[in-house]
Amino acid sequence: MDAVARNAGVARMTVYYQFGSKRGLLEAIFDNLAAGNLAATLPSAYAQPEPLEALDALIRAFMWFWDSERLAIRRLRALADLDPIIGESLTARDERRREGLRTLVRRYGEPREGTADSLEEAVDVLHTLTSFETFDALACVGRSPEEVARIVGDLAKKVLGVGDPATDSRQLQT
Repeated sequence: MDAVARNAGVARMTVYYQFGSKRGLLEAIFDNLAAGNLAATLPSAYAQPEPLEALDALIRAFMWFWDSERLAIRRLRALADLDPIIGESLTARDERRREGLRTLVRRYGEPREGTADSLEEAVDVLHTLTSFETFDALACVGRSPEEVARIVGDLAKKVLGVGDPATDSRQLQT
């Protein structure tokens, strides 16, 4: 908080007044990072009537977000190992992504035989596939966010037991 105040040229109490706490400041930083492309694309991803199209849109949204803020996210995630408040805030945001994936997987239905053993297992695997760490590992060899999204999307479909979504016979579950 002292460093933020110093860099902003304000008193420490001004920072506390504006954000309330270190956690409040972190949440404002995270909200600011997500306010761009991610905040604009997620609602349309969830609005897709076809579950697999919604999943593809969600994957693309996160891959582009991870890429757009890669250095900041990498640093924040490294700091999370050292600072429990940062860790808790990032975990809460990751859980929002997990809940979104759970919603989409429920719309699709239980994974097919020979794939994930349950809906929760499918959500866990999709959560891992859509994580910053997975993106960073796949993109570090020069892949574009679109290429990473294609790889993650292909793997996600395998987790759910579908090949080409155009040939999948399942309908949206209500």
